Amino acid sequence: MRQISFEASDGYPLSGSIFEGTGAGPAVLISPAAAVPAKFYRHFADRLIRFGASTVLTYDYRGVAASVAPKGWKARLNMKDWGALDFPAALDNLKRISGPHPLVGIGHSFGGVALGLSNRSSDFQRYTALASLSGYYRNTAEPFAVFARMNLLGVPLTIPFGKFPKWGGLGEALPGSVFRDWARWCRNPNFLFADPKVPEARHFQSVRIPILSVGITDDVWGTPKAVDALLVHYNNAAIRELWLSPHESAPGPVGHLGFFRKQHEETLWPAVIDWILHGQVPMGATSRHETQVA
Repeated sequence: MRQISFEASDGYPLSGSIFEGTGAGPAVLISPAAAVPAKFYRHFADRLIRFGASTVLTYDYRGVAASVAPKGWKARLNMKDWGALDFPAALDNLKRISGPHPLVGIGHSFGGVALGLSNRSSDFQRYTALASLSGYYRNTAEPFAVFARMNLLGVPLTIPFGKFPKWGGLGEALPGSVFRDWARWCRNPNFLFADPKVPEARHFQSVRIPILSVGITDDVWGTPKAVDALLVHYNNAAIRELWLSPHESAPGPVGHLGFFRKQHEETLWPAVIDWILHGQVPMGATSRHETQVA
C-alpha cells in the first residue's frame, strides 16, 4: 500500500491509498460510505489483491479524514460533489496507475450512490453496491432514532462547531455543510432526487452496466425498502440483489458497516469477491424484477 494525492476537477486536493499486486485481474475502485475513512477498507483491498486484482484504490471524499479542506479553501463543501467530482477524480487516477486492466468497482453505502452521480458508469465492467440505499429516515428500521440523531443532535451541532464532530457517533467528522446536505436529503421521501441543487441525479438513468446490490438483513439503515428506493433510479441497469443474513453466514451482527471487518473474510467476502473479480453471480442472488421488497 502507498498513499497518493490527486485533485478533483475543481482543484480540491484528495487523498487515497493504492494497493498493487502481480495479478492479471481487474483494477478495483472502492468508494466509501459517508463518514468512513479509506483505511477502513484496507483488509478488503488486501484480500482483492491476494485473489488476483491488479490494483485497488481506496480514497477519502472531500472534507473527510485525510482529505480535509486545505487552508484558504473558500468554496462550500457539498455532499453531492463526493460523487460528481471526487469519484471521477479517483477513477481517473486508478485508470492512470493500472494501465490497460479492465475496471470494476464496489461502493459502500454512499459509494453506491456516487456511481449514479458520477456519470462515469460506462468506465466499469460491473459494479457492486453494498449496503447502498436512499436515506429517507422513515425507510430505516429505526426512523425516530435516525431522525433525532441527524436533525435534533447533528444539525444543531454543526452551527457552533462548523462540523459534525467525530464524537457525535456517526464516524469521522464531517463538514457542517456536508452534514446538513445529508440530513436534508434524509428528511425527504425522494432523498437527493428531490433536490433541485443536484441536477447530477439525472445520470442514474444512463447507468447500464451490471450491478450487484448486496444488502445485510440486520442493517437498520439499509432495509429492503430503503435499498429498493435507491435501485429504482438505476432502472436501466442489469441489477441482481443479494441479501446476506448474519444468522446464517457470519459470526455475530454485521449491520451497516460490519461487512468490511476482517472477521468476515472467510464467510461474507468470498461470493462478493468472485463477482467483483470474475463476474460470477453469487448463489442466492436474484434478478431485480424477481425480488420481493417488504
